[in-house]
Amino acid sequence: MPETKRRARIAVIGSGFGGLAAAIRLQTAGHQVVLFEKRDQPGGRAYVYRDQGFVFDAGPTVITAPDCLQELFEQAGKRMEEYVELMPVTPFYRLFWEDGYSFDYSNDPEKTFKQIQAKSPRDVHGYQEFLEYSKDVFDEGYTRLAHVPFLDWRSMVRVTPQLVKLKAYRSIYGTVSRYIQDEHLRQAFSFHSLLVGGNPFNTSSIYTLIHYLERNWGVFFPRGGTGALVSGLVRLFQDLGGRIELSASVEEITTKSGRVAGVRTSREEWACDAVVSNADVVHSYTRLLARSSDVEPSRRKALRQSQSMSLFLIYFGTDRQYPHLAHHNILFGKSYRGLLKKIFGKNERIPDDFSLYLHAPTRSDPSMAPEGCEAFYVLAPVPHLGNLPIDWKKEGPAYADRILEYIEERYAPGLRKHIVTQRIFTPEDFSSELNAHLGAAFSAEPVLWQSAAFRTHNRDDHLRGMYFVGAGTHPGAGVPGVVNSAKATAGLLIDDIGSGHLEGAR
Repeated sequence: MPETKRRARIAVIGSGFGGLAAAIRLQTAGHQVVLFEKRDQPGGRAYVYRDQGFVFDAGPTVITAPDCLQELFEQAGKRMEEYVELMPVTPFYRLFWEDGYSFDYSNDPEKTFKQIQAKSPRDVHGYQEFLEYSKDVFDEGYTRLAHVPFLDWRSMVRVTPQLVKLKAYRSIYGTVSRYIQDEHLRQAFSFHSLLVGGNPFNTSSIYTLIHYLERNWGVFFPRGGTGALVSGLVRLFQDLGGRIELSASVEEITTKSGRVAGVRTSREEWACDAVVSNADVVHSYTRLLARSSDVEPSRRKALRQSQSMSLFLIYFGTDRQYPHLAHHNILFGKSYRGLLKKIFGKNERIPDDFSLYLHAPTRSDPSMAPEGCEAFYVLAPVPHLGNLPIDWKKEGPAYADRILEYIEERYAPGLRKHIVTQRIFTPEDFSSELNAHLGAAFSAEPVLWQSAAFRTHNRDDHLRGMYFVGAGTHPGAGVPGVVNSAKATAGLLIDDIGSGHLEGAR
């Protein structure tokens, strides 16, 4: 990315993957970037907990599309291998059902077809057709559009014919079901949207691109955990001359005459030409820009959007190992459609059933736990606070016990007596710790009518110098999503600086 002639002052709020990626691109382009982080560690959702020799990655643990990360280092003239090591994970996921069936999900065609043949011979050809479809969606939805900003209705019109051709109006589950007849296999090839906050029965079939994305590049885990990847990106940013301020919660984005003027924290006011917010979109508009009347249309739009589900997380370490588990495990519950309806709908109490993601990083990196021990986190999708307004401080510990009892009975005999450290993270923590609107874990729900130009724009339409990255803007959640949002946003901002669009912002 070539340097621009004018060196702008840019504040980035939030050091999640989107904020870090944007800060690196802008610093690489020769600007003066300061990254403000509320918490005492960088990473945002990718926080790290340590206890008794155990290392727990708090946030994203499935690393895909390494090319978008590699590009950050290459743009800066560096080699990613000098900062972090990404290790391939095989199988990608081990899927378990309550009736005893299991499926190893990987990019090994022979093993995949063999498992499908054994389960449902009639679905072998259907899977081949589904794979071809997911490649077409990948080529259009990821390769061509993931890093391109959608700023108005005209940008949507240009891609509408292709979206119609790909039948983007269909749901992921509906699309998979056109190719696959067996119910276990339908679930196996449709659950991915849950990893970015979407209900497979409502989320656009565009998200089937995740299947091909994983087949194409693989699934990876950083040696030392996701926190090691964050550390590598922070070091790259600092090597480029960037500055990061920790425990520096931004209290206000200041404005003047329809332009961004700076940011105010509890410690300082920093005047700048532009702000890139990796904070929650609704929090940005309703709290950080509370005194700005210029963004009222954008604020109303953000508040109208339906939010993704939330998550209930348990981080725990054991003094024994469970080698039959894979690195990434998906534990399907009794109901698939019924449970998802509850997770994405109104509730008065926590659903009785649950499906779980169980992360066992010591399968790939034994250093995540003391010798002979195991580090885990288990994730249960739950309704956000607007759909389930309960007291999680009261209900959380009992819900954690139910989950651990379930895992013990079906997948890890004697588990609870071997747990030596444990903590939970609830929807209320998403709200208080991460400023997530309604405790939603993935910002706005990834449905078709909240995608591309219908999502919060990478550049605000009304306040000059205000930009967004992260799950709430295009293209959406997930590490590749937020890193590509940073590419789109940084490109816009660099062009605006070069064209003089931000002249006189301060």
